[in-house]
Amino acid sequence: MRDWLKPASAAEAAREAAGLEWLRAAPGGVRVVRVLEVSRDGLRLERVEPARPDAAAARACGAALARTHAAGAPGWGAPPPGATGEGFLGATVLPTPEEPPSAWGVFYAEHRVLPYLRLAVDAGALDTAGARVVERCADRLAEGALEADQPALVGDGVARLHGDLWSGNLLWTAVEGRAEAVLIDPAAHGGHAETDLAMLALFGAPHLAELLAGYQEVSPLAAGWQQRVGLHQLHPLLVHAALFGGGYGAQAVAAARRWA
Repeated sequence: MRDWLKPASAAEAAREAAGLEWLRAAPGGVRVVRVLEVSRDGLRLERVEPARPDAAAARACGAALARTHAAGAPGWGAPPPGATGEGFLGATVLPTPEEPPSAWGVFYAEHRVLPYLRLAVDAGALDTAGARVVERCADRLAEGALEADQPALVGDGVARLHGDLWSGNLLWTAVEGRAEAVLIDPAAHGGHAETDLAMLALFGAPHLAELLAGYQEVSPLAAGWQQRVGLHQLHPLLVHAALFGGGYGAQAVAAARRWA
């Protein structure tokens, strides 16, 4: 494969490279784009030649993603080893807790939902009433009312997340005549495994039902996971509301209202 340069600041490039290598280190996990060079100009990466995925490739990807998650992380919001500075999700800073929060709900409320709610309100994407709905949801998260078990392979631990797993960051390439998934552009951190799956569902991914079936075969999801998809989508919806406005603010309020 040929290589390609992804422009970034030196700090951003180093952080992303650390995330890619952390994901790559997961035994049996999803294939990750290879970092060829980290420089002040950005990241030089292998070029992924595209292929069309099919149901079998999606099912294999789901199984591999379950193993990536199961590789674990030392705490909620934990960055990749050796990573310095903040991560990024789109054009927004992805804060790293100074101390690992005690539970997922605390992490998600204080380090994902509320910071981006403030940005979305400042951007005019949510009004006062909508912001109150999201705040009530955040209160319930922080109180522990919305905790849920991780998938079976993760167990009582913290999952190793890609962190920005929309379909544009899940590429497909041909390997020996078959399609294989390749991850790019992570915002890698420790979190709840359902977050990555909810992100795939937010903007759609090819053969998503097969991908989820492959995941479930390897690492069954906790009961009620389908109902929690909107809860895990709340953070990226707030990010999009802050960046793009439009209907994302209303979608975020609708997602929060069910849990508020």
